Amino acid sequence: MESTKINRRDWLKRGLLTAGGMMAAPYASFAESTAAPVMLDVQGNAVYSPFFKEYLIDGLREFPVLAAKLNANENPYGPSPMALKALKNSASGGNRYAWKELFELVDKIADFEGVESKNIMMGPGSSDLLEKTAMVLFMNGGNVVSADPAYMSLIRVAEAAGGTWKPVPLKKDWSHDLDAMEQAIDADTKLVYICNPNNPTGTITDSKKLLDFCSRVSEKVPVFVDEAYLWFLEDGAKHSMVSLVNEGKDVIIARTFSKIHGMAGLRVGYAVAQETTLDKLQKITRAGMGISYPSVFAAIGAMDDTDFLESSRTKNAACREYVYQELTKMGIPYVPSATSFMIFPIEMEGKDFLQKMTDQKVGVRAFEFMGKKWCRVSMGTMDEMKLFTAALSKVLA
Repeated sequence: MESTKINRRDWLKRGLLTAGGMMAAPYASFAESTAAPVMLDVQGNAVYSPFFKEYLIDGLREFPVLAAKLNANENPYGPSPMALKALKNSASGGNRYAWKELFELVDKIADFEGVESKNIMMGPGSSDLLEKTAMVLFMNGGNVVSADPAYMSLIRVAEAAGGTWKPVPLKKDWSHDLDAMEQAIDADTKLVYICNPNNPTGTITDSKKLLDFCSRVSEKVPVFVDEAYLWFLEDGAKHSMVSLVNEGKDVIIARTFSKIHGMAGLRVGYAVAQETTLDKLQKITRAGMGISYPSVFAAIGAMDDTDFLESSRTKNAACREYVYQELTKMGIPYVPSATSFMIFPIEMEGKDFLQKMTDQKVGVRAFEFMGKKWCRVSMGTMDEMKLFTAALSKVLA
């Protein structure tokens, strides 16, 4: 496949300044990308692996005005009332660093997770922690083993830092092929990365099988489990790998306030891991430095607002069910989701699909997995999902 390597800064500059530019790239995926170089095929699509690429709109000169922005997995209902109250009450302290307050949040998180405070590392969103881990572990080479398709943040930075990616295709049921991933580990493997539930597919791997995998494999190599979407499950805690930390296993679990808590713009996330592992990361990076004073208070308030979490979970599930039903009426199969987004196949060229949906003022994502084209749509409000299904029916008519 002919491809071109382009630095992201140049990519953005080209998109802003040229008629045939790539403004579609930040519009489609800026929130889920990194500063690492990306590979573009001859059609101008982002190539992640031989089996995984993302379609981008040609010639988009500015961010379009959308009636339904369903392309970034944002919670349309947040932040919670308690988080907002805490944010407003603490805004006047925005001239201060939040170290003391951050320690209070760390203690609260540690209590929630059932670990010690020394097992918690804060960051401005979980992607920041994924990327810091990649920078530290792969600055002297090595490889990371993960699923394909996968959330690319850690992988792109690992490659930019000097590492390589060993992708292992998902199984036919969209779960991680744990056996194949274990077999892919070699003497140069420095990390196994698992996103569960997985992004961009929305699917989940059996927690008992994953727990056994992480327990065994972490004796050979660290395992990073990204649980950003876990709390969209009714019994999310039962599917978490956090218990392995108390067993002394070399695992890292990432969580974020961006999804179920609806705080994507406030930038708070954390990792749970062995103290020795976090020490390695914090010798080079400054944990928590990027979290603002008001955001710390908002996170503390958000953790106490259990009613909001349940409401978000319930509304998200209702919107998913609505989309399932509408796709079924259109004769479109779909992949059942455990997250705040879902995928389904599209029978038209990816760029054309994105352009036509954008023309309807609906933002979605389009990918190619294993030679087939897919739409990924985030769950918005019910009104937004009705706009989405109406637009979809027109585009596919």
